[in-house]
Amino acid sequence: MGYEHINSKGTKYYLHSRGRLFFFSKNPEDSIDLPSGYIVVENQKTGLPMIKKQE
Repeated sequence: MGYEHINSKGTKYYLHSRGRLFFFSKNPEDSIDLPSGYIVVENQKTGLPMIKKQE
């Protein structure tokens, strides 16, 4: 099981990757772990999670 994030609205999202493209999906199959050096942030308006490089 990969990385799981529950947003402020209570929806579960799972981290996926296609090469160097990272995205969140509601489907837990083939989810990946959070890469080192990245953090999860949430869009204030929509509640969708995103990852960005840690400063």
